[in-house]
Amino acid sequence: MLVRLIWRYLRHYKAAAAIVIAAQLVATVSSLLLPNLNAKIIDQGVSTGDTGYIWRTGLLMLAISVGQIGGQMVAAFFGARLAMGVGRDIRAAFFDRTLTFSQQEVNRFGAPSLITRNTNDVQQVQQLLLMTAIMLIGAPITMVGAVFMALREDMGLSWIILAAIVALGVCVGIIVSRMSPLFGQNQLRLDAINRVLREQLSGIRVIRAFIREPSERKRFNAANTDIRQLGYRIGTLFAFLFPVVGLVMNLSSAAVWWFGGMRADNGQVQVGQLTAFMTYLMQVLMSVMMATVMSMIVPRASISAKRIMDVFLTKSSVVQAEHPVTELTGPAEMDFDHVEFSYPGAEAPVLHDISLELRPGTTTAVIGSTGSGKTTLVQLIPRLYDATKGKITINGVDTRDLDMDLLWSKIGLIPQKAYLFSGTVASNLRYGKPDATDDEMWEALRVAQADDFVRQMDGQLDAPIAQGGTNVSGGQRQRLSIARALVKKPDFYVFDDAFSALDVSTDARVRAALAPTTKDAAVLIVAQRVSTIRHADQIIVLDSGHIVGRGTHAELLESSDTYREIVESQMSALEAA
Repeated sequence: MLVRLIWRYLRHYKAAAAIVIAAQLVATVSSLLLPNLNAKIIDQGVSTGDTGYIWRTGLLMLAISVGQIGGQMVAAFFGARLAMGVGRDIRAAFFDRTLTFSQQEVNRFGAPSLITRNTNDVQQVQQLLLMTAIMLIGAPITMVGAVFMALREDMGLSWIILAAIVALGVCVGIIVSRMSPLFGQNQLRLDAINRVLREQLSGIRVIRAFIREPSERKRFNAANTDIRQLGYRIGTLFAFLFPVVGLVMNLSSAAVWWFGGMRADNGQVQVGQLTAFMTYLMQVLMSVMMATVMSMIVPRASISAKRIMDVFLTKSSVVQAEHPVTELTGPAEMDFDHVEFSYPGAEAPVLHDISLELRPGTTTAVIGSTGSGKTTLVQLIPRLYDATKGKITINGVDTRDLDMDLLWSKIGLIPQKAYLFSGTVASNLRYGKPDATDDEMWEALRVAQADDFVRQMDGQLDAPIAQGGTNVSGGQRQRLSIARALVKKPDFYVFDDAFSALDVSTDARVRAALAPTTKDAAVLIVAQRVSTIRHADQIIVLDSGHIVGRGTHAELLESSDTYREIVESQMSALEAA
Protein backbone atom coordinates (compact mmCIF):
# COMPACT_ATOMS: atom_id res chain seq x y z
CA MET A 1 0.00 0.00 0.00
CA LEU A 2 2.82 2.41 0.88
CA VAL A 3 4.69 1.93 -2.40
CA ARG A 4 1.44 2.09 -4.35
CA LEU A 5 0.38 5.33 -2.68
CA ILE A 6 3.77 7.03 -3.01
CA TRP A 7 4.27 6.00 -6.63
CA ARG A 8 0.81 7.29 -7.58
CA TYR A 9 1.87 10.84 -6.66
CA LEU A 10 5.68 10.71 -6.78
CA ARG A 11 5.69 10.16 -10.53
CA HIS A 12 4.56 13.76 -10.95
CA TYR A 13 7.81 14.88 -9.32
CA LYS A 14 10.33 12.84 -11.35
CA ALA A 15 12.57 15.84 -11.99
CA ALA A 16 12.80 16.71 -8.28
CA ALA A 17 13.47 13.05 -7.41
CA ALA A 18 16.26 12.88 -10.01
CA ILE A 19 17.86 16.04 -8.60
CA VAL A 20 17.69 14.63 -5.06
CA ILE A 21 19.37 11.38 -6.13
CA ALA A 22 22.09 13.22 -8.05
CA ALA A 23 22.74 15.63 -5.18
CA GLN A 24 22.90 12.81 -2.64
CA LEU A 25 25.32 10.94 -4.89
CA VAL A 26 27.59 14.01 -5.06
CA ALA A 27 27.42 14.49 -1.27
CA THR A 28 28.07 10.80 -0.57
CA VAL A 29 31.03 10.47 -2.94
CA SER A 30 32.50 13.64 -1.44
CA SER A 31 32.18 12.27 2.10
CA LEU A 32 33.91 9.05 1.02
CA LEU A 33 36.87 10.87 -0.53
CA LEU A 34 37.67 13.03 2.50
CA PRO A 35 38.99 10.34 4.92
CA ASN A 36 41.34 8.98 2.25
CA LEU A 37 42.73 12.44 1.58
CA ASN A 38 43.11 13.02 5.31
CA ALA A 39 45.09 9.78 5.58
CA LYS A 40 47.39 10.93 2.80
CA ILE A 41 48.01 14.25 4.55
CA ILE A 42 49.08 12.34 7.69
CA ASP A 43 51.18 9.68 5.98
CA GLN A 44 52.64 11.69 3.09
CA GLY A 45 52.57 15.25 4.39
CA VAL A 46 52.87 15.37 8.17
CA SER A 47 55.20 12.38 8.55
CA THR A 48 57.58 13.72 5.83
CA GLY A 49 57.19 17.41 6.66
CA ASP A 50 55.98 18.24 3.14
CA THR A 51 54.11 21.50 3.79
CA GLY A 52 53.28 22.03 0.13
CA TYR A 53 51.58 18.64 -0.10
CA ILE A 54 49.57 19.41 3.04
CA TRP A 55 48.37 22.73 1.56
CA ARG A 56 47.49 21.24 -1.85
CA THR A 57 45.63 18.30 -0.36
CA GLY A 58 43.98 20.51 2.26
CA LEU A 59 42.63 22.87 -0.41
CA LEU A 60 41.34 19.88 -2.36
CA MET A 61 39.60 18.63 0.77
CA LEU A 62 38.07 22.07 1.25
CA ALA A 63 36.70 22.07 -2.31
CA ILE A 64 35.29 18.59 -1.86
CA SER A 65 33.71 19.65 1.46
CA VAL A 66 32.01 22.57 -0.31
CA GLY A 67 30.67 20.10 -2.87
CA GLN A 68 29.44 17.83 -0.08
CA ILE A 69 27.65 20.70 1.67
CA GLY A 70 26.16 21.91 -1.61
CA GLY A 71 24.92 18.41 -2.47
CA GLN A 72 23.29 18.00 0.91
CA MET A 73 21.65 21.43 0.71
CA VAL A 74 20.26 20.76 -2.76
CA ALA A 75 19.01 17.32 -1.70
CA ALA A 76 17.33 18.75 1.40
CA PHE A 77 15.72 21.61 -0.57
CA PHE A 78 14.29 19.51 -3.38
CA GLY A 79 13.50 16.66 -0.99
CA ALA A 80 11.38 19.01 1.11
CA ARG A 81 9.61 20.36 -1.99
CA LEU A 82 8.98 16.83 -3.20
CA ALA A 83 7.63 15.62 0.16
CA MET A 84 5.42 18.67 0.69
CA GLY A 85 4.14 18.49 -2.88
CA VAL A 86 3.22 14.83 -2.60
CA GLY A 87 1.55 15.52 0.76
CA ARG A 88 -0.45 18.37 -0.76
CA ASP A 89 -1.58 16.16 -3.66
CA ILE A 90 -2.59 13.30 -1.36
CA ARG A 91 -4.61 15.64 0.87
CA ALA A 92 -6.33 17.20 -2.14
CA ALA A 93 -7.15 13.78 -3.63
CA PHE A 94 -8.33 12.54 -0.24
CA PHE A 95 -10.63 15.54 0.14
CA ASP A 96 -12.00 15.09 -3.38
CA ARG A 97 -12.58 11.41 -2.67
CA THR A 98 -14.53 12.06 0.51
CA LEU A 99 -16.71 14.55 -1.36
CA THR A 100 -17.87 11.68 -3.59
CA PHE A 101 -18.92 9.58 -0.60
CA SER A 102 -22.53 9.12 0.29
CA GLN A 103 -23.64 9.46 3.88
CA GLN A 104 -23.17 5.71 4.18
CA GLU A 105 -19.40 5.85 3.59
CA VAL A 106 -18.97 8.92 5.78
CA ASN A 107 -20.73 7.12 8.62
CA ARG A 108 -18.64 4.01 8.04
CA PHE A 109 -15.30 5.76 8.51
CA GLY A 110 -16.50 8.46 10.89
CA ALA A 111 -15.60 12.14 10.66
CA PRO A 112 -12.83 12.00 13.34
CA SER A 113 -11.07 9.15 11.53
CA LEU A 114 -11.32 10.91 8.16
CA ILE A 115 -9.80 14.04 9.70
CA THR A 116 -6.93 12.05 11.24
CA ARG A 117 -6.27 10.22 7.98
CA ASN A 118 -6.12 13.46 6.00
CA THR A 119 -3.83 15.18 8.50
CA ASN A 120 -1.69 12.95 10.73
CA ASP A 121 -1.57 9.96 8.38
CA VAL A 122 -0.60 12.08 5.39
CA GLN A 123 2.02 13.75 7.58
CA GLN A 124 3.58 10.33 8.31
CA VAL A 125 3.92 9.66 4.58
CA GLN A 126 5.39 13.15 4.09
CA GLN A 127 7.90 12.49 6.87
CA LEU A 128 8.96 9.26 5.22
CA LEU A 129 9.56 10.97 1.88
CA LEU A 130 11.50 13.80 3.51
CA MET A 131 13.70 11.46 5.54
CA THR A 132 14.22 9.29 2.46
CA ALA A 133 15.44 12.29 0.48
CA ILE A 134 17.72 13.48 3.29
CA MET A 135 18.95 10.16 4.73
CA LEU A 136 17.87 6.94 3.10
CA ILE A 137 19.09 7.58 -0.44
CA GLY A 138 22.60 8.33 0.75
CA ALA A 139 22.75 5.63 3.46
CA PRO A 140 23.19 2.51 1.26
CA ILE A 141 25.63 4.31 -1.06
CA THR A 142 27.64 5.46 1.95
CA MET A 143 27.58 2.00 3.52
CA VAL A 144 28.81 0.18 0.41
CA GLY A 145 31.32 2.87 -0.45
CA ALA A 146 32.66 3.12 3.09
CA VAL A 147 33.13 -0.65 3.33
CA PHE A 148 34.99 -0.66 0.02
CA MET A 149 37.21 2.28 1.02
CA ALA A 150 37.89 0.81 4.46
CA LEU A 151 39.00 -2.48 2.95
CA ARG A 152 41.33 -0.55 0.67
CA GLU A 153 42.94 0.96 3.74
CA ASP A 154 43.43 -2.33 5.63
CA MET A 155 41.93 -5.76 4.91
CA GLY A 156 43.23 -7.09 8.21
CA LEU A 157 40.64 -5.19 10.25
CA SER A 158 37.66 -6.09 8.02
CA TRP A 159 36.28 -8.51 10.61
CA ILE A 160 35.61 -5.55 12.95
CA ILE A 161 33.30 -3.99 10.34
CA LEU A 162 31.40 -7.26 9.93
CA ALA A 163 31.08 -7.79 13.68
CA ALA A 164 29.93 -4.21 14.28
CA ILE A 165 27.29 -4.35 11.52
CA VAL A 166 25.89 -7.67 12.77
CA ALA A 167 25.83 -6.52 16.41
CA LEU A 168 24.19 -3.21 15.56
CA GLY A 169 21.67 -4.84 13.19
CA VAL A 170 20.61 -7.44 15.76
CA CYS A 171 20.25 -5.00 18.66
CA VAL A 172 18.40 -2.38 16.67
CA GLY A 173 16.26 -5.01 14.91
CA ILE A 174 14.96 -6.26 18.25
CA ILE A 175 14.01 -2.74 19.31
CA VAL A 176 12.32 -1.89 16.00
CA SER A 177 10.36 -5.16 15.89
CA ARG A 178 8.82 -4.27 19.24
CA MET A 179 8.02 -0.71 18.19
CA SER A 180 6.33 -1.38 14.84
CA PRO A 181 3.02 -2.81 16.19
CA LEU A 182 2.71 0.13 18.57
CA PHE A 183 2.53 2.60 15.68
CA GLY A 184 -0.69 1.04 14.39
CA GLN A 185 -2.22 1.30 17.85
CA ASN A 186 -1.09 4.91 18.04
CA GLN A 187 -3.09 5.90 14.94
CA LEU A 188 -6.21 4.19 16.29
CA ARG A 189 -5.86 6.04 19.59
CA LEU A 190 -5.45 9.31 17.72
CA ASP A 191 -8.80 8.54 16.06
CA ALA A 192 -10.30 7.89 19.48
CA ILE A 193 -9.09 11.10 21.09
CA ASN A 194 -10.21 13.13 18.06
CA ARG A 195 -13.64 11.51 18.26
CA VAL A 196 -14.03 12.32 21.96
CA LEU A 197 -12.81 15.89 21.51
CA ARG A 198 -15.08 16.50 18.50
CA GLU A 199 -18.11 15.17 20.35
CA GLN A 200 -17.39 17.33 23.38
CA LEU A 201 -16.89 20.50 21.33
CA SER A 202 -20.03 19.85 19.29
CA GLY A 203 -22.13 18.96 22.32
CA ILE A 204 -20.78 21.49 24.79
CA ARG A 205 -24.22 22.96 25.50
CA VAL A 206 -25.71 19.53 26.22
CA ILE A 207 -22.77 18.68 28.46
CA ARG A 208 -23.24 21.85 30.50
CA ALA A 209 -27.02 21.55 30.58
CA PHE A 210 -26.77 18.08 32.13
CA ILE A 211 -23.78 18.96 34.32
CA ARG A 212 -21.67 16.29 32.65
CA GLU A 213 -18.36 18.16 32.70
CA PRO A 214 -16.80 15.84 35.32
CA SER A 215 -17.73 12.65 33.46
CA GLU A 216 -16.70 14.09 30.08
CA ARG A 217 -13.44 15.24 31.62
CA LYS A 218 -12.85 11.68 32.83
CA ARG A 219 -13.75 10.35 29.39
CA PHE A 220 -11.25 12.66 27.69
CA ASN A 221 -8.60 11.90 30.33
CA ALA A 222 -9.07 8.19 29.68
CA ALA A 223 -8.49 8.64 25.94
CA ASN A 224 -5.60 11.02 26.64
CA THR A 225 -4.05 8.61 29.13
CA ASP A 226 -4.30 5.73 26.64
CA ILE A 227 -2.33 7.62 24.01
CA ARG A 228 0.13 8.91 26.63
CA GLN A 229 0.86 5.42 27.95
CA LEU A 230 1.36 4.16 24.43
CA GLY A 231 3.67 7.09 23.79
CA TYR A 232 5.64 6.12 26.90
CA ARG A 233 6.09 2.60 25.55
CA ILE A 234 7.24 3.90 22.16
CA GLY A 235 9.48 6.50 23.78
CA THR A 236 11.02 3.96 26.16
CA LEU A 237 11.95 1.64 23.30
CA PHE A 238 13.25 4.59 21.30
CA ALA A 239 15.35 5.69 24.27
CA PHE A 240 17.23 2.38 24.14
CA LEU A 241 18.19 2.92 20.51
CA PHE A 242 20.88 5.57 20.79
CA PRO A 243 22.67 4.07 23.82
CA VAL A 244 22.83 0.75 21.95
CA VAL A 245 24.19 2.46 18.85
CA GLY A 246 26.68 4.42 20.96
CA LEU A 247 27.82 1.25 22.72
CA VAL A 248 28.44 -0.60 19.46
CA MET A 249 30.29 2.39 18.00
CA ASN A 250 32.50 2.82 21.05
CA LEU A 251 33.33 -0.90 21.23
CA SER A 252 34.13 -0.84 17.51
CA SER A 253 36.38 2.19 17.96
CA ALA A 254 38.18 0.52 20.84
CA ALA A 255 38.66 -2.63 18.75
CA VAL A 256 40.08 -0.65 15.83
CA TRP A 257 42.55 1.23 18.01
CA TRP A 258 43.51 -1.91 19.93
CA PHE A 259 44.04 -4.28 17.03
CA GLY A 260 44.95 -1.52 14.57
CA GLY A 261 47.57 -0.21 17.01
CA MET A 262 49.23 -3.61 17.09
CA ARG A 263 49.20 -3.76 13.29
CA ALA A 264 50.65 -0.24 13.08
CA ASP A 265 53.35 -1.21 15.59
CA ASN A 266 54.26 -4.16 13.37
CA GLY A 267 54.40 -1.90 10.31
CA GLN A 268 51.38 -3.54 8.61
CA VAL A 269 49.41 -0.30 8.45
CA GLN A 270 50.24 3.38 8.68
CA VAL A 271 48.71 5.79 11.20
CA GLY A 272 46.89 7.76 8.50
CA GLN A 273 45.36 4.59 7.08
CA LEU A 274 44.23 3.57 10.54
CA THR A 275 42.59 6.98 11.03
CA ALA A 276 40.84 6.69 7.65
CA PHE A 277 39.69 3.15 8.51
CA MET A 278 38.19 4.44 11.74
CA THR A 279 36.33 7.20 9.87
CA TYR A 280 34.97 4.76 7.30
CA LEU A 281 33.84 2.41 10.07
CA MET A 282 31.92 5.27 11.68
CA GLN A 283 30.34 6.08 8.31
CA VAL A 284 29.24 2.46 7.93
CA LEU A 285 27.73 2.37 11.40
CA MET A 286 26.03 5.75 10.92
CA SER A 287 24.54 4.45 7.68
CA VAL A 288 23.23 1.40 9.52
CA MET A 289 21.78 3.67 12.21
CA MET A 290 20.10 5.90 9.62
CA ALA A 291 18.66 2.87 7.90
CA THR A 292 17.43 1.75 11.32
CA VAL A 293 15.76 5.07 11.99
CA MET A 294 14.08 4.75 8.60
CA SER A 295 12.99 1.24 9.51
CA MET A 296 11.04 2.79 12.39
CA ILE A 297 9.47 5.43 10.16
CA VAL A 298 8.54 2.99 7.39
CA PRO A 299 6.17 0.80 9.48
CA ARG A 300 4.32 3.82 10.80
CA ALA A 301 4.10 5.32 7.31
CA SER A 302 2.95 1.93 5.97
CA ILE A 303 0.10 1.83 8.47
CA SER A 304 -0.84 5.40 7.62
CA ALA A 305 -0.66 4.66 3.89
CA LYS A 306 -2.99 1.70 4.35
CA ARG A 307 -5.48 3.88 6.19
CA ILE A 308 -5.32 6.46 3.40
CA MET A 309 -5.64 3.83 0.67
CA ASP A 310 -8.65 2.32 2.45
CA VAL A 311 -10.43 5.60 1.72
CA PHE A 312 -9.16 5.77 -1.87
CA LEU A 313 -10.22 2.16 -2.56
CA THR A 314 -13.68 2.58 -1.03
CA LYS A 315 -16.29 3.04 -3.71
CA SER A 316 -19.22 5.27 -2.97
CA SER A 317 -22.61 3.63 -2.91
CA VAL A 318 -23.86 6.70 -4.79
CA VAL A 319 -22.04 6.96 -8.12
CA GLN A 320 -22.27 9.06 -11.24
CA ALA A 321 -23.87 7.30 -14.21
CA GLU A 322 -21.44 6.22 -16.92
CA HIS A 323 -23.29 8.34 -19.50
CA PRO A 324 -25.34 10.76 -17.42
CA VAL A 325 -28.19 12.90 -18.69
CA THR A 326 -26.91 16.48 -18.67
CA GLU A 327 -30.05 18.36 -19.71
CA LEU A 328 -33.75 18.28 -18.87
CA THR A 329 -36.53 19.97 -20.78
CA GLY A 330 -39.82 21.33 -19.55
CA PRO A 331 -40.97 22.17 -16.02
CA ALA A 332 -39.23 19.96 -13.46
CA GLU A 333 -41.46 17.25 -11.98
CA MET A 334 -40.37 14.62 -9.45
CA ASP A 335 -41.92 11.22 -8.85
CA PHE A 336 -41.28 8.60 -6.18
CA ASP A 337 -42.11 5.26 -7.81
CA HIS A 338 -42.60 2.48 -5.22
CA VAL A 339 -39.42 3.53 -3.38
CA GLU A 340 -37.99 1.36 -0.63
CA PHE A 341 -34.86 2.00 1.40
CA SER A 342 -32.86 -0.04 3.90
CA TYR A 343 -29.79 1.08 5.79
CA PRO A 344 -26.79 -1.27 5.45
CA GLY A 345 -27.09 -4.14 7.90
CA ALA A 346 -30.64 -3.22 8.92
CA GLU A 347 -33.10 -6.04 9.47
CA ALA A 348 -36.02 -4.19 7.89
CA PRO A 349 -36.45 -1.30 5.43
CA VAL A 350 -36.90 2.21 6.80
CA LEU A 351 -39.19 3.18 3.93
CA HIS A 352 -41.75 0.88 2.28
CA ASP A 353 -43.39 1.33 -1.11
CA ILE A 354 -43.30 5.14 -1.16
CA SER A 355 -45.04 6.71 -4.15
CA LEU A 356 -45.67 10.45 -4.42
CA GLU A 357 -45.52 13.29 -6.91
CA LEU A 358 -43.93 16.75 -6.65
CA ARG A 359 -45.33 19.15 -9.22
CA PRO A 360 -44.47 22.81 -9.96
CA GLY A 361 -46.70 25.24 -8.14
CA THR A 362 -47.76 22.71 -5.50
CA THR A 363 -46.78 22.15 -1.90
CA THR A 364 -46.45 18.62 -0.59
CA ALA A 365 -46.02 18.07 3.13
CA VAL A 366 -44.76 15.00 5.00
CA ILE A 367 -45.64 14.47 8.64
CA GLY A 368 -45.25 11.59 11.03
CA SER A 369 -43.97 10.58 14.41
CA THR A 370 -40.29 10.49 15.28
CA GLY A 371 -38.60 7.60 13.49
CA SER A 372 -41.24 7.33 10.80
CA GLY A 373 -38.67 7.87 8.01
CA LYS A 374 -39.27 11.53 7.11
CA THR A 375 -35.63 12.63 7.06
CA THR A 376 -34.58 9.43 5.26
CA LEU A 377 -37.08 10.23 2.53
CA VAL A 378 -35.59 13.71 2.16
CA GLN A 379 -32.05 12.32 1.94
CA LEU A 380 -33.01 10.22 -1.07
CA ILE A 381 -33.89 13.31 -3.13
CA PRO A 382 -30.35 14.77 -3.49
CA ARG A 383 -28.92 11.20 -3.49
CA LEU A 384 -27.26 11.33 -0.10
CA TYR A 385 -28.45 7.73 -0.25
CA ASP A 386 -29.85 5.74 -3.17
CA ALA A 387 -33.14 3.87 -2.97
CA THR A 388 -32.66 0.13 -2.54
CA LYS A 389 -35.86 -0.57 -4.51
CA GLY A 390 -38.00 1.52 -6.82
CA LYS A 391 -36.80 4.78 -8.31
CA ILE A 392 -37.03 8.55 -8.06
CA THR A 393 -37.41 10.36 -11.38
CA ILE A 394 -37.29 13.94 -12.59
CA ASN A 395 -39.22 14.44 -15.82
CA GLY A 396 -39.20 10.68 -16.24
CA VAL A 397 -35.42 10.31 -15.87
CA ASP A 398 -34.14 8.23 -12.96
CA THR A 399 -32.07 10.48 -10.68
CA ARG A 400 -29.35 7.80 -10.78
CA ASP A 401 -29.03 8.51 -14.51
CA LEU A 402 -28.81 12.27 -14.08
CA ASP A 403 -25.57 14.21 -13.96
CA MET A 404 -24.94 14.85 -10.26
CA ASP A 405 -24.37 18.58 -10.74
CA LEU A 406 -27.58 18.85 -12.74
CA LEU A 407 -29.52 17.03 -10.03
CA TRP A 408 -28.13 19.20 -7.25
CA SER A 409 -28.75 22.37 -9.26
CA LYS A 410 -32.46 21.49 -9.30
CA ILE A 411 -32.72 21.12 -5.52
CA GLY A 412 -32.69 23.70 -2.77
CA LEU A 413 -32.29 21.74 0.48
CA ILE A 414 -32.89 23.42 3.82
CA PRO A 415 -31.77 20.81 6.37
CA GLN A 416 -33.21 20.21 9.79
CA LYS A 417 -29.93 21.28 11.37
CA ALA A 418 -29.06 24.57 9.72
CA TYR A 419 -25.35 24.92 9.07
CA LEU A 420 -23.52 28.09 8.06
CA PHE A 421 -19.92 28.26 6.90
CA SER A 422 -17.28 30.61 8.23
CA GLY A 423 -17.19 33.78 6.17
CA THR A 424 -19.81 36.49 5.79
CA VAL A 425 -23.56 36.65 5.36
CA ALA A 426 -23.02 37.27 1.64
CA SER A 427 -20.62 34.35 1.16
CA ASN A 428 -23.14 32.01 2.77
CA LEU A 429 -26.05 33.31 0.69
CA ARG A 430 -24.00 32.98 -2.50
CA TYR A 431 -23.21 29.35 -1.71
CA GLY A 432 -25.63 28.09 -4.34
CA LYS A 433 -25.33 31.07 -6.70
CA PRO A 434 -21.85 32.67 -6.66
CA ASP A 435 -22.93 35.55 -8.94
CA ALA A 436 -25.99 36.59 -6.89
CA THR A 437 -26.42 40.35 -6.67
CA ASP A 438 -26.98 42.32 -3.49
CA ASP A 439 -30.59 42.94 -4.52
CA GLU A 440 -31.22 39.22 -4.92
CA MET A 441 -29.74 38.51 -1.50
CA TRP A 442 -31.77 41.23 0.21
CA GLU A 443 -34.93 39.90 -1.44
CA ALA A 444 -34.16 36.38 -0.20
CA LEU A 445 -33.50 37.75 3.28
CA ARG A 446 -36.79 39.64 3.19
CA VAL A 447 -38.74 36.51 2.28
CA ALA A 448 -36.94 34.52 4.98
CA GLN A 449 -37.73 37.26 7.53
CA ALA A 450 -34.00 37.75 8.09
CA ASP A 451 -33.43 41.19 6.60
CA ASP A 452 -34.25 42.99 9.84
CA PHE A 453 -31.49 41.42 11.96
CA VAL A 454 -28.97 41.39 9.09
CA ARG A 455 -29.40 45.17 8.69
CA GLN A 456 -28.58 45.54 12.39
CA MET A 457 -25.35 43.52 12.09
CA ASP A 458 -22.06 45.35 11.64
CA GLY A 459 -21.33 45.22 7.94
CA GLN A 460 -24.80 43.91 7.02
CA LEU A 461 -24.17 41.55 4.06
CA ASP A 462 -20.47 41.65 4.88
CA ALA A 463 -21.06 40.85 8.55
CA PRO A 464 -18.86 37.95 9.70
CA ILE A 465 -20.33 34.50 10.29
CA ALA A 466 -18.45 32.09 12.55
CA GLN A 467 -17.97 28.41 11.72
CA GLY A 468 -21.33 26.70 12.00
CA GLY A 469 -23.03 30.07 12.45
CA THR A 470 -22.36 30.01 16.17
CA ASN A 471 -22.39 33.82 16.41
CA VAL A 472 -26.10 34.00 15.50
CA SER A 473 -29.09 32.43 17.22
CA GLY A 474 -30.70 29.17 16.13
CA GLY A 475 -33.69 30.96 14.61
CA GLN A 476 -31.45 33.43 12.76
CA ARG A 477 -29.29 30.58 11.52
CA GLN A 478 -32.39 28.79 10.24
CA ARG A 479 -33.68 31.88 8.42
CA LEU A 480 -30.28 32.48 6.80
CA SER A 481 -30.33 28.84 5.69
CA ILE A 482 -33.76 29.40 4.11
CA ALA A 483 -32.51 32.58 2.42
CA ARG A 484 -29.53 30.67 1.02
CA ALA A 485 -31.88 28.26 -0.76
CA LEU A 486 -34.04 31.13 -2.01
CA VAL A 487 -31.05 32.84 -3.61
CA LYS A 488 -30.36 29.65 -5.56
CA LYS A 489 -33.90 29.65 -7.06
CA PRO A 490 -34.12 25.87 -7.57
CA ASP A 491 -36.94 23.84 -9.13
CA PHE A 492 -37.52 21.89 -5.92
CA TYR A 493 -37.53 23.38 -2.44
CA VAL A 494 -37.05 20.74 0.25
CA PHE A 495 -37.66 21.95 3.81
CA ASP A 496 -36.53 19.20 6.20
CA ASP A 497 -38.23 20.37 9.40
CA ALA A 498 -36.65 23.73 8.56
CA PHE A 499 -39.25 25.74 10.52
CA SER A 500 -38.72 23.95 13.82
CA ALA A 501 -36.36 26.65 15.16
CA LEU A 502 -38.87 29.41 14.39
CA ASP A 503 -41.63 30.57 16.67
CA VAL A 504 -45.20 30.15 15.41
CA SER A 505 -45.52 33.81 14.41
CA THR A 506 -42.26 33.88 12.44
CA ASP A 507 -43.11 30.50 10.94
CA ALA A 508 -46.39 31.91 9.62
CA ARG A 509 -44.73 35.05 8.21
CA VAL A 510 -42.03 33.04 6.45
CA ARG A 511 -44.55 30.67 4.88
CA ALA A 512 -46.73 33.56 3.76
CA ALA A 513 -43.76 35.29 2.13
CA LEU A 514 -42.60 32.03 0.53
CA ALA A 515 -45.85 31.43 -1.33
CA PRO A 516 -45.35 33.97 -4.16
CA THR A 517 -41.60 33.31 -4.35
CA THR A 518 -41.96 29.53 -4.77
CA LYS A 519 -45.15 29.58 -6.88
CA ASP A 520 -43.37 28.14 -9.95
CA ALA A 521 -41.43 25.49 -8.02
CA ALA A 522 -42.36 22.25 -6.32
CA VAL A 523 -42.17 22.49 -2.54
CA LEU A 524 -41.72 19.60 -0.13
CA ILE A 525 -42.09 20.37 3.56
CA VAL A 526 -41.19 17.88 6.28
CA ALA A 527 -42.53 19.12 9.59
CA GLN A 528 -43.58 18.15 13.07
CA ARG A 529 -46.07 20.99 13.54
CA VAL A 530 -49.48 20.68 11.96
CA SER A 531 -49.77 24.46 11.76
CA THR A 532 -46.82 24.49 9.36
CA ILE A 533 -48.38 22.10 6.82
CA ARG A 534 -52.14 22.41 7.20
CA HIS A 535 -52.46 24.56 4.06
CA ALA A 536 -50.36 22.23 1.86
CA ASP A 537 -51.94 20.95 -1.37
CA GLN A 538 -51.11 17.39 -0.36
CA ILE A 539 -50.11 15.94 2.99
CA ILE A 540 -48.37 12.57 3.27
CA VAL A 541 -48.67 10.81 6.64
CA LEU A 542 -45.83 8.41 7.42
CA ASP A 543 -45.88 5.75 10.09
CA SER A 544 -42.97 3.29 10.46
CA GLY A 545 -41.92 3.99 6.88
CA HIS A 546 -45.36 3.38 5.37
CA ILE A 547 -47.69 5.94 3.84
CA VAL A 548 -50.81 5.61 6.00
CA GLY A 549 -52.56 8.75 4.82
CA ARG A 550 -52.67 11.04 1.81
CA GLY A 551 -54.79 14.11 1.13
CA THR A 552 -55.47 17.64 2.28
CA HIS A 553 -55.73 18.67 5.90
CA ALA A 554 -59.52 18.43 5.87
CA GLU A 555 -59.56 15.09 4.05
CA LEU A 556 -57.06 13.52 6.43
CA LEU A 557 -59.01 14.64 9.48
CA GLU A 558 -61.83 12.50 8.12
CA SER A 559 -59.86 9.54 6.74
CA SER A 560 -56.64 9.09 8.76
CA ASP A 561 -56.63 8.08 12.41
CA THR A 562 -52.86 8.63 12.61
CA TYR A 563 -53.14 12.18 11.29
CA ARG A 564 -56.07 12.92 13.55
CA GLU A 565 -54.05 11.78 16.58
CA ILE A 566 -51.19 14.08 15.58
CA VAL A 567 -53.56 16.99 15.13
CA GLU A 568 -55.35 16.41 18.41
CA SER A 569 -52.02 16.24 20.25
CA GLN A 570 -51.14 19.72 19.01
CA MET A 571 -54.40 21.60 18.45
CA SER A 572 -57.85 21.87 19.91
CA ALA A 573 -60.79 20.58 17.90
CA LEU A 574 -61.84 24.17 17.15
CA GLU A 575 -58.39 25.09 15.81
CA ALA A 576 -58.23 21.95 13.71
CA ALA A 577 -61.56 22.56 12.01
